[in-house]
Amino acid sequence: MKNPVKNPASAVLPGTSLTICSRNRPQLLLETVESVLESQEVPQEIVIVDQSDLPHPELQEMGAVRGCEIRYLQIPSNGVGRARNQAIEAASHDILVLTDDDMLVAPTWFGTLVRSLVDKGERAVVTGRVLAAEEEGVTGFAPSTKSDEEPRVYEGRVGKDILYTGNMIMFRSAVDEVGVFDERLGAGAHFPAAYDNDFGYRLLEAGYRVFYEPEAVLYHRAWRASGAYFRLRWNYGRGQGAFHAKHLSLRDPYMLRRLLWNVARHLVRFPYRILIRSKRAVGDLVFVFGLFSGAGEWLLTQRR
Repeated sequence: MKNPVKNPASAVLPGTSLTICSRNRPQLLLETVESVLESQEVPQEIVIVDQSDLPHPELQEMGAVRGCEIRYLQIPSNGVGRARNQAIEAASHDILVLTDDDMLVAPTWFGTLVRSLVDKGERAVVTGRVLAAEEEGVTGFAPSTKSDEEPRVYEGRVGKDILYTGNMIMFRSAVDEVGVFDERLGAGAHFPAAYDNDFGYRLLEAGYRVFYEPEAVLYHRAWRASGAYFRLRWNYGRGQGAFHAKHLSLRDPYMLRRLLWNVARHLVRFPYRILIRSKRAVGDLVFVFGLFSGAGEWLLTQRR
């Protein structure tokens, strides 16, 4: 790890737990933790829930750095939703920051995120900007990025997914009110995406406001090879379809309209994309097929 900044000002921040979930990405995980510890301000604790096949010896022995306690938990479970819930349950503090094991944080990220939440109050959740890091390897790419430079506030039925759990902060009371992450959704689960979309939707339905803070910047590492692109699009479609189906209602057409719009926007742009970005165009079709697959299976197996 590089020489950390001395005398951090994080003592003026309220007690905060940063949670990170990981599975079989030991080097990426270590570098994410190191980037947090090199920031201008650090959390009081980092809770790591590692679902990897083997423990991470360096993180097991790291202890406390700059007043930040590293709490490493190797738990034999599957699914990012389950890992998020386990990390939240283990966290010591009532302000919870969530990030992923393939992120690198900007030096001011942590302090900006915490101050933004404290300023906005307990009925708020804050998410930040996620930029793509430099390509790693010849064809590395980073999914799930958000580069908008203007702050935004989302409340009510906004018609889209606006919460990025790789870069977010909330009070524990939000989880107490709307419930934990749905462990049937998300990477590692049977429906391998959209656990964050589901959680964000439930927050908005409960009257929370989601604030987008572009000054809270982290970088999503571009480590995935291009050969994984179509599998990723299929998984995203499956998860999104399940999420839509979970909230479908005969009495309330809102989620049905969202499902149809999701299909339409991918199909409408297909003729244009097939001419200039054929891989993206095929990826759109894969996503749509995944959407129907996930929605259909959820309705058959999960709805009661």
